[in-house]
Amino acid sequence: MSKGKRELSADERALWRRVGEGVKPLDRLAVARQQTKVQQSKIASAPSTTIAPKPRPPKAAAPPQDRGAERRVRRGRVEIGGTLDLHGHTQVSGHRALVRFLSASFERGERTVIVITGVGRLGEGVLKRRLPEWLAEAELRPFVSGVASAHRTHGGAGAFYVFLKPNRSRSAD
Repeated sequence: MSKGKRELSADERALWRRVGEGVKPLDRLAVARQQTKVQQSKIASAPSTTIAPKPRPPKAAAPPQDRGAERRVRRGRVEIGGTLDLHGHTQVSGHRALVRFLSASFERGERTVIVITGVGRLGEGVLKRRLPEWLAEAELRPFVSGVASAHRTHGGAGAFYVFLKPNRSRSAD
């Protein structure tokens, strides 16, 4: 007797014999034909649907126009105007906070800010993935000149430098 298996008792063997007497073998070919008929009738009766094309994702925010500015920020030679930490935000509240923060930063004449999204679970955070889409939206496009991932001293993979366009109306004051 092998480990984990047991022998059937006399009553159990008698029960299996009775069950087996009433069973007839399947005709496998007939079963296969029946399954094919059922599948074909499902296909024929299924309503015809047209598949709508997937909506195109919004164009991601462009890299900074001035790569030198990006290098200077990474080296600590450019002042960071402000920081927005989106930890704990939902997509809706995070988007609202981002719009308020970037418009206020633009009005103050700041040129570079940091937005911290966090890395998310397994590096696939929703806010991290959505940030470039949000920055490319028509609402924020007038403020943003580019975006780049931040140096690890500024948050690494869970943070981004957002480069803002110069506020021409502010410089006229």
